[in-house]
Amino acid sequence: MTGIVDLDAGTVFVGGGGADYALPQVLLLKYANRHGLIAGATGTGKTVTLQTLAESFSRAGVPVFMADVKGDLAGIARPGDPNGKLHDAFQKRGETIGMALDYQDFPVTFWDIWGERGHPVRTTPAEMGPLLLSRLLGLTDAQEGVMNIAFRVADEQGLALLDMKDLQAMLVWVGQNAKELSLKYGNVSTASVGAIQRALMVLENEGGNRLFGEPALELADMMRLDASGKGMVNILSAEKLMNAPRLYATFLLWLMSELFEQLPEVGDPDKPRIAFFFDEAHLLFDDAPPALVDKIEQVARLIRSKGVSLWFISQNPADLPESVLGQLGNRVQHALRAFTAKDQKALRLAAQNYRPNPDFDTAEAIQAVGTGEAVTSLLEAKGVPGVVQRTLIRPPLSRLGPIPDAERAAINAASPMALKYGQALDRESAAEILAKRAEAAAADSAGAGAKGADDDLWKMDREYTRARRYDPGARVPAEPKPRARRSNSDSIAVTFGKSLARQLGTKSGQALVRGVLGSLFRGK
Repeated sequence: MTGIVDLDAGTVFVGGGGADYALPQVLLLKYANRHGLIAGATGTGKTVTLQTLAESFSRAGVPVFMADVKGDLAGIARPGDPNGKLHDAFQKRGETIGMALDYQDFPVTFWDIWGERGHPVRTTPAEMGPLLLSRLLGLTDAQEGVMNIAFRVADEQGLALLDMKDLQAMLVWVGQNAKELSLKYGNVSTASVGAIQRALMVLENEGGNRLFGEPALELADMMRLDASGKGMVNILSAEKLMNAPRLYATFLLWLMSELFEQLPEVGDPDKPRIAFFFDEAHLLFDDAPPALVDKIEQVARLIRSKGVSLWFISQNPADLPESVLGQLGNRVQHALRAFTAKDQKALRLAAQNYRPNPDFDTAEAIQAVGTGEAVTSLLEAKGVPGVVQRTLIRPPLSRLGPIPDAERAAINAASPMALKYGQALDRESAAEILAKRAEAAAADSAGAGAKGADDDLWKMDREYTRARRYDPGARVPAEPKPRARRSNSDSIAVTFGKSLARQLGTKSGQALVRGVLGSLFRGK
Protein backbone atom coordinates (compact mmCIF):
# COMPACT_ATOMS: atom_id res chain seq x y z
CA MET A 1 0.00 0.00 0.00
CA THR A 2 1.62 3.21 -1.16
CA GLY A 3 -1.20 5.65 -0.76
CA ILE A 4 -4.85 6.27 -1.52
CA VAL A 5 -6.53 3.58 -3.59
CA ASP A 6 -7.40 4.67 -7.15
CA LEU A 7 -8.43 2.06 -9.66
CA ASP A 8 -7.71 4.56 -12.45
CA ALA A 9 -7.43 8.27 -12.98
CA GLY A 10 -11.18 8.66 -13.34
CA THR A 11 -12.18 7.37 -9.90
CA VAL A 12 -12.33 8.58 -6.32
CA PHE A 13 -11.79 6.06 -3.55
CA VAL A 14 -14.56 6.42 -0.96
CA GLY A 15 -13.89 3.42 1.27
CA GLY A 16 -14.05 -0.34 1.58
CA GLY A 17 -17.28 -2.31 1.32
CA GLY A 18 -18.41 -5.90 1.43
CA ALA A 19 -18.36 -8.37 4.29
CA ASP A 20 -14.75 -7.63 5.31
CA TYR A 21 -14.57 -4.08 3.89
CA ALA A 22 -12.05 -5.22 1.29
CA LEU A 23 -14.18 -4.33 -1.75
CA PRO A 24 -13.20 -0.82 -2.95
CA GLN A 25 -16.11 1.59 -3.23
CA VAL A 26 -15.33 4.24 -5.81
CA LEU A 27 -17.02 7.30 -7.17
CA LEU A 28 -16.70 7.62 -10.94
CA LEU A 29 -15.68 11.21 -11.66
CA LYS A 30 -17.57 11.24 -14.94
CA TYR A 31 -20.78 10.73 -12.94
CA ALA A 32 -19.91 13.03 -10.07
CA ASN A 33 -21.88 15.80 -11.76
CA ARG A 34 -25.02 13.72 -11.11
CA HIS A 35 -24.69 15.21 -7.63
CA GLY A 36 -24.66 13.54 -4.25
CA LEU A 37 -26.04 13.32 -0.72
CA ILE A 38 -24.28 12.91 2.62
CA ALA A 39 -26.76 12.28 5.42
CA GLY A 40 -26.73 11.01 8.97
CA ALA A 41 -27.38 11.88 12.57
CA THR A 42 -25.08 14.13 14.57
CA GLY A 43 -21.77 12.46 15.47
CA THR A 44 -21.93 9.70 12.86
CA GLY A 45 -19.04 10.93 10.69
CA LYS A 46 -20.59 13.23 8.06
CA THR A 47 -17.82 15.83 8.49
CA VAL A 48 -15.05 13.25 7.95
CA THR A 49 -16.81 12.00 4.82
CA LEU A 50 -17.12 15.56 3.56
CA GLN A 51 -13.42 16.20 4.17
CA THR A 52 -12.26 12.97 2.51
CA LEU A 53 -14.38 13.62 -0.60
CA ALA A 54 -13.06 17.18 -0.80
CA GLU A 55 -9.51 15.83 -0.62
CA SER A 56 -10.20 13.32 -3.37
CA PHE A 57 -11.71 15.93 -5.68
CA SER A 58 -8.74 18.24 -5.07
CA ARG A 59 -6.26 15.44 -5.82
CA ALA A 60 -8.12 14.83 -9.08
CA GLY A 61 -7.68 18.50 -10.08
CA VAL A 62 -11.26 19.53 -9.26
CA PRO A 63 -11.71 22.80 -7.31
CA VAL A 64 -13.96 22.52 -4.25
CA PHE A 65 -16.21 24.86 -2.32
CA MET A 66 -17.55 23.96 1.10
CA ALA A 67 -19.18 25.81 3.96
CA ASP A 68 -17.57 25.28 7.36
CA VAL A 69 -20.48 25.59 9.79
CA LYS A 70 -18.60 24.24 12.82
CA GLY A 71 -15.12 25.59 12.17
CA ASP A 72 -13.51 22.14 11.93
CA LEU A 73 -12.79 21.89 8.19
CA ALA A 74 -9.81 24.25 8.19
CA GLY A 75 -7.47 21.36 9.04
CA ILE A 76 -7.53 20.32 5.37
CA ALA A 77 -4.87 23.01 4.88
CA ARG A 78 -2.42 21.02 7.01
CA PRO A 79 -1.21 17.40 6.73
CA GLY A 80 -2.42 14.82 9.18
CA ASP A 81 -0.42 14.34 12.36
CA PRO A 82 1.32 10.96 12.84
CA ASN A 83 1.42 11.76 16.56
CA GLY A 84 -2.23 12.73 16.76
CA LYS A 85 -4.66 10.88 18.98
CA LEU A 86 -6.60 9.51 15.99
CA HIS A 87 -3.57 8.26 14.10
CA ASP A 88 -3.75 4.72 15.40
CA ALA A 89 -7.47 4.43 14.66
CA PHE A 90 -7.02 5.85 11.18
CA GLN A 91 -4.06 3.58 10.47
CA LYS A 92 -6.06 0.54 11.51
CA ARG A 93 -8.95 1.61 9.31
CA GLY A 94 -6.56 2.15 6.40
CA GLU A 95 -5.16 -1.35 6.80
CA THR A 96 -8.68 -2.78 6.84
CA ILE A 97 -9.70 -1.16 3.56
CA GLY A 98 -6.29 -1.47 1.86
CA MET A 99 -5.02 2.09 2.07
CA ALA A 100 -1.84 3.61 3.49
CA LEU A 101 -1.94 6.89 5.38
CA ASP A 102 -0.02 9.23 3.08
CA TYR A 103 -0.56 12.40 5.08
CA GLN A 104 -0.59 15.59 3.00
CA ASP A 105 -2.05 19.07 2.94
CA PHE A 106 -4.23 20.72 0.30
CA PRO A 107 -4.36 24.24 -1.16
CA VAL A 108 -6.95 26.28 0.72
CA THR A 109 -8.51 29.71 0.33
CA PHE A 110 -10.57 30.98 3.26
CA TRP A 111 -13.62 33.18 2.65
CA ASP A 112 -15.85 35.04 5.07
CA ILE A 113 -18.82 37.33 4.40
CA TRP A 114 -17.76 39.45 7.38
CA GLY A 115 -14.13 39.47 6.23
CA GLU A 116 -12.89 38.37 9.67
CA ARG A 117 -11.65 34.80 9.18
CA GLY A 118 -11.14 34.90 5.44
CA HIS A 119 -11.23 37.10 2.38
CA PRO A 120 -14.44 39.14 2.07
CA VAL A 121 -17.16 37.62 -0.06
CA ARG A 122 -19.20 40.30 -1.79
CA THR A 123 -21.85 40.47 -4.43
CA THR A 124 -24.07 43.30 -5.63
CA PRO A 125 -27.84 43.64 -5.34
CA ALA A 126 -27.93 43.74 -9.14
CA GLU A 127 -26.22 40.34 -9.38
CA MET A 128 -28.33 38.77 -6.65
CA GLY A 129 -31.57 39.99 -8.23
CA PRO A 130 -35.00 40.76 -6.78
CA LEU A 131 -36.09 37.14 -6.29
CA LEU A 132 -33.24 36.10 -4.01
CA LEU A 133 -33.25 39.46 -2.25
CA SER A 134 -36.94 39.08 -1.51
CA ARG A 135 -36.21 35.62 -0.13
CA LEU A 136 -33.40 37.03 1.98
CA LEU A 137 -35.63 39.78 3.38
CA GLY A 138 -38.71 37.59 3.83
CA LEU A 139 -40.92 39.88 1.73
CA THR A 140 -44.57 39.35 0.90
CA ASP A 141 -45.78 39.04 -2.69
CA ALA A 142 -46.79 42.72 -2.80
CA GLN A 143 -43.44 43.82 -1.39
CA GLU A 144 -41.60 41.55 -3.82
CA GLY A 145 -43.53 43.26 -6.62
CA VAL A 146 -42.27 46.67 -5.47
CA MET A 147 -38.73 45.26 -5.31
CA ASN A 148 -39.06 44.10 -8.92
CA ILE A 149 -40.26 47.56 -9.97
CA ALA A 150 -37.27 49.17 -8.25
CA PHE A 151 -34.88 46.87 -10.13
CA ARG A 152 -36.70 47.48 -13.43
CA VAL A 153 -36.56 51.27 -13.09
CA ALA A 154 -32.91 51.15 -12.02
CA ASP A 155 -32.07 49.13 -15.11
CA GLU A 156 -34.00 51.42 -17.45
CA GLN A 157 -32.41 54.57 -16.04
CA GLY A 158 -28.87 53.21 -15.84
CA LEU A 159 -28.70 53.29 -12.05
CA ALA A 160 -26.25 50.63 -10.92
CA LEU A 161 -27.26 48.85 -7.69
CA LEU A 162 -23.85 47.94 -6.27
CA ASP A 163 -24.29 48.10 -2.51
CA MET A 164 -26.83 48.48 0.28
CA LYS A 165 -27.07 52.26 0.12
CA ASP A 166 -27.79 52.09 -3.61
CA LEU A 167 -30.76 49.85 -2.99
CA GLN A 168 -32.00 52.02 -0.13
CA ALA A 169 -31.67 55.20 -2.21
CA MET A 170 -33.50 53.56 -5.11
CA LEU A 171 -36.38 52.57 -2.86
CA VAL A 172 -36.61 56.12 -1.50
CA TRP A 173 -36.87 57.40 -5.07
CA VAL A 174 -39.53 54.81 -5.89
CA GLY A 175 -41.53 55.88 -2.84
CA GLN A 176 -41.28 59.56 -3.79
CA ASN A 177 -42.46 58.80 -7.32
CA ALA A 178 -44.98 56.13 -6.43
CA LYS A 179 -47.90 57.87 -8.13
CA GLU A 180 -46.16 58.17 -11.51
CA LEU A 181 -44.68 54.65 -11.33
CA SER A 182 -48.04 53.10 -10.44
CA LEU A 183 -49.48 54.29 -13.75
CA LYS A 184 -46.79 52.42 -15.71
CA TYR A 185 -45.83 49.40 -13.61
CA GLY A 186 -48.79 48.79 -11.33
CA ASN A 187 -49.54 49.75 -7.77
CA VAL A 188 -46.55 51.00 -5.78
CA SER A 189 -47.51 51.29 -2.15
CA THR A 190 -45.40 53.52 0.06
CA ALA A 191 -46.27 51.13 2.89
CA SER A 192 -44.55 48.33 0.97
CA VAL A 193 -41.53 50.53 0.36
CA GLY A 194 -41.38 51.24 4.09
CA ALA A 195 -41.60 47.54 4.93
CA ILE A 196 -38.71 46.75 2.58
CA GLN A 197 -36.63 49.52 4.12
CA ARG A 198 -37.27 48.12 7.59
CA ALA A 199 -36.20 44.66 6.44
CA LEU A 200 -33.02 46.14 4.97
CA MET A 201 -32.34 47.91 8.26
CA VAL A 202 -32.64 44.62 10.16
CA LEU A 203 -30.28 42.95 7.68
CA GLU A 204 -27.85 45.84 8.04
CA ASN A 205 -27.92 45.54 11.83
CA GLU A 206 -27.08 41.83 11.51
CA GLY A 207 -24.05 42.71 9.38
CA GLY A 208 -25.56 41.39 6.19
CA ASN A 209 -24.85 44.67 4.45
CA ARG A 210 -21.24 43.50 4.14
CA LEU A 211 -22.41 40.96 1.60
CA PHE A 212 -23.23 43.80 -0.82
CA GLY A 213 -20.44 45.79 -2.39
CA GLU A 214 -17.44 45.66 -4.64
CA PRO A 215 -15.19 44.10 -5.69
CA ALA A 216 -17.76 41.37 -6.24
CA LEU A 217 -16.65 37.76 -6.05
CA GLU A 218 -15.61 36.26 -9.38
CA LEU A 219 -16.34 32.55 -9.58
CA ALA A 220 -13.16 32.04 -11.59
CA ASP A 221 -11.19 32.85 -8.44
CA MET A 222 -12.71 29.76 -6.83
CA MET A 223 -12.02 27.52 -9.80
CA ARG A 224 -8.22 27.52 -9.57
CA LEU A 225 -5.49 24.88 -9.41
CA ASP A 226 -2.23 25.14 -7.51
CA ALA A 227 1.21 24.58 -9.01
CA SER A 228 1.01 20.81 -8.41
CA GLY A 229 -2.34 20.50 -10.18
CA LYS A 230 -4.49 20.11 -7.07
CA GLY A 231 -7.84 21.81 -7.09
CA MET A 232 -8.26 24.81 -4.78
CA VAL A 233 -10.32 24.03 -1.67
CA ASN A 234 -12.46 27.10 -0.91
CA ILE A 235 -13.74 27.16 2.67
CA LEU A 236 -16.48 29.59 3.66
CA SER A 237 -16.36 30.45 7.34
CA ALA A 238 -19.98 29.90 8.37
CA GLU A 239 -19.86 29.68 12.17
CA LYS A 240 -21.14 33.25 12.50
CA LEU A 241 -23.17 33.03 9.32
CA MET A 242 -25.26 30.23 10.80
CA ASN A 243 -26.76 32.76 13.21
CA ALA A 244 -28.42 34.30 10.15
CA PRO A 245 -29.78 31.18 8.42
CA ARG A 246 -31.74 33.14 5.83
CA LEU A 247 -28.57 34.95 4.77
CA TYR A 248 -26.67 31.64 4.65
CA ALA A 249 -29.30 29.97 2.49
CA THR A 250 -29.62 32.94 0.15
CA PHE A 251 -25.87 33.13 -0.33
CA LEU A 252 -25.69 29.47 -1.30
CA LEU A 253 -28.62 29.90 -3.70
CA TRP A 254 -26.85 32.85 -5.26
CA LEU A 255 -23.71 30.76 -5.77
CA MET A 256 -25.67 28.04 -7.51
CA SER A 257 -27.49 30.56 -9.68
CA GLU A 258 -24.25 32.29 -10.67
CA LEU A 259 -22.67 28.98 -11.64
CA PHE A 260 -25.70 28.11 -13.71
CA GLU A 261 -25.74 31.46 -15.51
CA GLN A 262 -22.01 31.94 -16.08
CA LEU A 263 -20.61 28.53 -16.93
CA PRO A 264 -20.93 27.26 -20.51
CA GLU A 265 -22.46 23.95 -21.44
CA VAL A 266 -19.93 21.09 -21.48
CA GLY A 267 -22.22 18.05 -21.53
CA ASP A 268 -20.81 15.14 -19.53
CA PRO A 269 -17.13 15.92 -18.86
CA ASP A 270 -14.60 13.36 -17.64
CA LYS A 271 -14.57 15.13 -14.28
CA PRO A 272 -16.46 18.05 -12.74
CA ARG A 273 -15.25 21.60 -13.22
CA ILE A 274 -16.02 22.33 -9.57
CA ALA A 275 -17.63 20.47 -6.64
CA PHE A 276 -19.90 22.28 -4.15
CA PHE A 277 -20.69 20.91 -0.69
CA PHE A 278 -23.65 22.57 1.03
CA ASP A 279 -23.67 21.71 4.73
CA GLU A 280 -26.90 22.11 6.72
CA ALA A 281 -28.71 21.89 3.39
CA HIS A 282 -32.15 21.88 5.03
CA LEU A 283 -31.71 25.64 5.53
CA LEU A 284 -32.05 26.05 1.78
CA PHE A 285 -35.61 24.80 1.92
CA ASP A 286 -36.96 25.83 5.34
CA ASP A 287 -39.91 28.18 4.79
CA ALA A 288 -38.92 28.58 1.14
CA PRO A 289 -41.82 29.46 -1.20
CA PRO A 290 -42.67 26.93 -3.93
CA ALA A 291 -41.24 29.18 -6.64
CA LEU A 292 -37.86 29.18 -4.93
CA VAL A 293 -37.86 25.41 -4.44
CA ASP A 294 -38.66 25.06 -8.13
CA LYS A 295 -35.66 27.24 -8.95
CA ILE A 296 -33.35 25.09 -6.80
CA GLU A 297 -34.67 21.96 -8.49
CA GLN A 298 -34.17 23.52 -11.92
CA VAL A 299 -30.60 24.51 -11.14
CA ALA A 300 -29.79 21.09 -9.67
CA ARG A 301 -31.24 19.35 -12.71
CA LEU A 302 -29.63 21.50 -15.39
CA ILE A 303 -26.33 22.52 -13.83
CA ARG A 304 -24.83 19.05 -14.28
CA SER A 305 -24.39 19.85 -17.99
CA LYS A 306 -22.23 22.78 -16.88
CA GLY A 307 -19.84 20.32 -15.22
CA VAL A 308 -20.80 21.18 -11.61
CA SER A 309 -21.10 18.58 -8.86
CA LEU A 310 -23.48 19.51 -6.03
CA TRP A 311 -23.41 17.69 -2.69
CA PHE A 312 -26.07 18.29 -0.06
CA ILE A 313 -25.23 17.47 3.57
CA SER A 314 -28.07 17.10 6.06
CA GLN A 315 -29.10 14.93 9.00
CA ASN A 316 -32.01 13.29 7.24
CA PRO A 317 -32.79 12.82 3.54
CA ALA A 318 -36.34 13.88 4.37
CA ASP A 319 -34.98 17.39 4.97
CA LEU A 320 -34.75 17.80 1.20
CA PRO A 321 -37.74 18.01 -1.17
CA GLU A 322 -38.43 14.90 -3.21
CA SER A 323 -37.88 16.86 -6.43
CA VAL A 324 -34.33 17.71 -5.34
CA LEU A 325 -33.60 14.37 -3.70
CA GLY A 326 -34.39 12.66 -6.98
CA GLN A 327 -31.48 14.48 -8.63
CA LEU A 328 -28.87 13.07 -6.23
CA GLY A 329 -27.42 9.93 -7.78
CA ASN A 330 -24.48 9.31 -5.39
CA ARG A 331 -25.38 8.72 -1.74
CA VAL A 332 -23.48 8.25 1.48
CA GLN A 333 -25.91 7.51 4.29
CA HIS A 334 -24.52 7.47 7.81
CA ALA A 335 -26.52 6.15 10.74
CA LEU A 336 -30.07 7.32 11.36
CA ARG A 337 -31.74 6.95 14.74
CA ALA A 338 -35.39 5.91 14.79
CA PHE A 339 -36.67 6.77 18.25
CA THR A 340 -40.16 7.89 17.23
CA ALA A 341 -42.80 6.73 14.77
CA LYS A 342 -41.92 9.68 12.54
CA ASP A 343 -38.25 8.69 12.63
CA GLN A 344 -39.11 5.10 11.75
CA LYS A 345 -41.15 6.26 8.78
CA ALA A 346 -38.30 8.47 7.62
CA LEU A 347 -35.91 5.53 7.99
CA ARG A 348 -38.07 3.28 5.83
CA LEU A 349 -38.35 5.98 3.17
CA ALA A 350 -34.57 6.47 3.20
CA ALA A 351 -34.00 2.74 2.75
CA GLN A 352 -36.35 2.61 -0.22
CA ASN A 353 -34.12 5.02 -2.12
CA TYR A 354 -31.35 2.41 -2.48
CA ARG A 355 -30.88 -0.50 -4.82
CA PRO A 356 -31.31 -3.54 -2.50
CA ASN A 357 -28.44 -5.79 -1.50
CA PRO A 358 -29.46 -9.44 -0.89
CA ASP A 359 -26.82 -9.76 1.85
CA PHE A 360 -28.55 -7.42 4.33
CA ASP A 361 -31.64 -5.36 5.04
CA THR A 362 -30.98 -1.73 4.11
CA ALA A 363 -33.15 -0.19 6.83
CA GLU A 364 -31.46 -2.27 9.52
CA ALA A 365 -28.02 -1.46 8.12
CA ILE A 366 -28.74 2.29 8.24
CA GLN A 367 -29.49 1.96 11.96
CA ALA A 368 -26.58 -0.38 12.68
CA VAL A 369 -23.61 1.28 10.98
CA GLY A 370 -21.09 2.77 13.40
CA THR A 371 -19.16 6.02 13.40
CA GLY A 372 -17.07 6.32 10.24
CA GLU A 373 -19.18 3.70 8.51
CA ALA A 374 -21.99 4.37 6.04
CA VAL A 375 -24.43 2.78 3.67
CA THR A 376 -23.35 3.87 0.18
CA SER A 377 -24.76 3.74 -3.31
CA LEU A 378 -22.56 5.19 -6.05
CA LEU A 379 -23.37 5.41 -9.74
CA GLU A 380 -21.82 2.74 -11.91
CA ALA A 381 -21.28 2.50 -15.67
CA LYS A 382 -23.94 4.27 -17.73
CA GLY A 383 -25.13 6.06 -14.61
CA VAL A 384 -26.86 3.03 -13.09
CA PRO A 385 -27.20 3.19 -9.27
CA GLY A 386 -24.88 0.74 -7.58
CA VAL A 387 -26.05 -1.94 -5.18
CA VAL A 388 -26.13 -0.58 -1.65
CA GLN A 389 -23.06 -1.47 0.42
CA ARG A 390 -21.98 -1.12 4.02
CA THR A 391 -18.81 0.93 3.59
CA LEU A 392 -16.00 1.87 5.94
CA ILE A 393 -15.15 5.44 4.91
CA ARG A 394 -11.45 6.03 4.25
CA PRO A 395 -9.55 8.16 6.80
CA PRO A 396 -8.56 11.74 5.89
CA LEU A 397 -5.04 12.54 4.74
CA SER A 398 -5.14 16.07 6.12
CA ARG A 399 -5.52 17.24 9.70
CA LEU A 400 -8.90 16.60 11.24
CA GLY A 401 -10.31 19.59 13.12
CA PRO A 402 -9.58 23.34 13.26
CA ILE A 403 -6.23 25.08 12.97
CA PRO A 404 -4.85 27.91 15.15
CA ASP A 405 -5.85 31.46 14.21
CA ALA A 406 -2.20 32.32 13.55
CA GLU A 407 -1.95 29.61 10.89
CA ARG A 408 -5.21 30.76 9.31
CA ALA A 409 -3.97 34.36 9.25
CA ALA A 410 -0.72 33.29 7.58
CA ILE A 411 -2.63 31.43 4.87
CA ASN A 412 -4.85 34.46 4.27
CA ALA A 413 -1.87 36.82 4.06
CA ALA A 414 -0.08 34.63 1.52
CA SER A 415 -3.13 34.28 -0.74
CA PRO A 416 -3.29 36.41 -3.90
CA MET A 417 -6.97 36.97 -3.13
CA ALA A 418 -5.98 39.26 -0.23
CA LEU A 419 -4.81 41.94 -2.67
CA LYS A 420 -7.86 41.64 -4.90
CA TYR A 421 -10.64 41.52 -2.32
CA GLY A 422 -9.08 43.01 0.79
CA GLN A 423 -10.07 46.64 0.12
CA ALA A 424 -13.69 47.56 -0.58
CA LEU A 425 -14.50 49.86 -3.52
CA ASP A 426 -17.22 52.49 -3.74
CA ARG A 427 -17.84 53.54 -7.33
CA GLU A 428 -20.41 56.08 -8.44
CA SER A 429 -23.69 54.22 -8.58
CA ALA A 430 -27.40 54.69 -7.88
CA ALA A 431 -27.03 56.46 -4.53
CA GLU A 432 -24.54 59.01 -5.84
CA ILE A 433 -26.41 59.59 -9.11
CA LEU A 434 -29.74 60.12 -7.36
CA ALA A 435 -28.10 62.46 -4.87
CA LYS A 436 -26.68 64.54 -7.74
CA ARG A 437 -30.07 64.62 -9.42
CA ALA A 438 -31.65 65.86 -6.22
CA GLU A 439 -29.00 68.59 -5.85
CA ALA A 440 -29.45 69.66 -9.45
CA ALA A 441 -33.23 69.78 -9.04
CA ALA A 442 -32.87 71.86 -5.88
CA ALA A 443 -30.50 74.26 -7.66
CA ASP A 444 -32.89 74.57 -10.60
CA SER A 445 -35.76 75.24 -8.24
CA ALA A 446 -33.78 77.91 -6.44
CA GLY A 447 -32.77 79.50 -9.77
CA ALA A 448 -36.34 79.41 -11.00
CA GLY A 449 -37.46 81.06 -7.77
CA ALA A 450 -34.91 83.84 -8.10
CA LYS A 451 -35.80 84.42 -11.75
CA GLY A 452 -39.46 84.46 -10.85
CA ALA A 453 -38.83 87.10 -8.18
CA ASP A 454 -36.90 89.24 -10.69
CA ASP A 455 -39.72 88.88 -13.18
CA ASP A 456 -42.26 89.96 -10.57
CA LEU A 457 -40.24 93.06 -9.69
CA TRP A 458 -39.90 93.98 -13.35
CA LYS A 459 -43.64 93.52 -13.86
CA MET A 460 -44.48 95.60 -10.80
CA ASP A 461 -42.19 98.38 -11.96
CA ARG A 462 -43.75 98.36 -15.42
CA GLU A 463 -47.25 98.49 -14.02
CA TYR A 464 -46.27 101.28 -11.66
CA THR A 465 -44.80 103.40 -14.46
CA ARG A 466 -47.97 102.84 -16.49
CA ALA A 467 -50.09 103.94 -13.52
CA ARG A 468 -51.93 100.62 -13.47
CA ARG A 469 -51.22 99.68 -9.90
CA TYR A 470 -49.56 101.29 -6.96
CA ASP A 471 -48.30 99.08 -4.15
CA PRO A 472 -46.54 101.10 -1.47
CA GLY A 473 -44.97 97.92 -0.11
CA ALA A 474 -43.40 97.08 -3.44
CA ARG A 475 -42.08 100.52 -4.44
CA VAL A 476 -41.74 103.93 -2.83
CA PRO A 477 -42.31 106.60 -5.50
CA ALA A 478 -39.92 109.50 -5.82
CA GLU A 479 -41.05 112.60 -3.88
CA PRO A 480 -42.81 115.07 -6.23
CA LYS A 481 -41.19 118.42 -6.92
CA PRO A 482 -42.78 121.37 -5.03
CA ARG A 483 -45.13 123.58 -7.04
CA ALA A 484 -45.64 127.39 -6.73
CA ARG A 485 -48.92 128.28 -5.08
CA ARG A 486 -51.36 130.19 -7.25
CA SER A 487 -53.64 133.10 -6.20
CA ASN A 488 -57.41 133.10 -6.80
CA SER A 489 -57.01 135.63 -9.64
CA ASP A 490 -54.46 133.42 -11.28
CA SER A 491 -56.83 130.55 -11.03
CA ILE A 492 -59.67 132.55 -12.60
CA ALA A 493 -57.40 133.68 -15.45
CA VAL A 494 -56.33 130.12 -16.11
CA THR A 495 -59.92 128.93 -16.12
CA PHE A 496 -60.99 131.72 -18.48
CA GLY A 497 -58.07 130.98 -20.77
CA LYS A 498 -59.00 127.32 -21.02
CA SER A 499 -62.63 128.21 -21.72
CA LEU A 500 -61.64 130.71 -24.36
CA ALA A 501 -59.43 128.18 -26.05
CA ARG A 502 -62.31 125.76 -26.29
CA GLN A 503 -64.58 128.40 -27.74
CA LEU A 504 -62.12 129.40 -30.45
CA GLY A 505 -62.89 126.22 -32.24
CA THR A 506 -66.53 127.35 -32.86
CA LYS A 507 -68.02 130.16 -35.08
CA SER A 508 -69.76 131.81 -32.15
CA GLY A 509 -66.50 131.86 -30.25
CA GLN A 510 -64.68 133.47 -33.18
CA ALA A 511 -67.38 136.12 -33.53
CA LEU A 512 -67.18 136.85 -29.82
CA VAL A 513 -63.44 137.39 -30.06
CA ARG A 514 -63.79 139.77 -33.04
CA GLY A 515 -66.40 141.77 -31.15
CA VAL A 516 -64.31 142.11 -28.07
CA LEU A 517 -61.24 143.14 -30.02
CA GLY A 518 -63.26 145.75 -32.04
CA SER A 519 -64.67 147.33 -28.88
CA LEU A 520 -61.22 147.60 -27.39
CA PHE A 521 -59.78 149.32 -30.42
CA ARG A 522 -62.69 151.76 -30.71
CA GLY A 523 -62.47 152.62 -27.05
CA LYS A 524 -58.77 153.15 -27.29
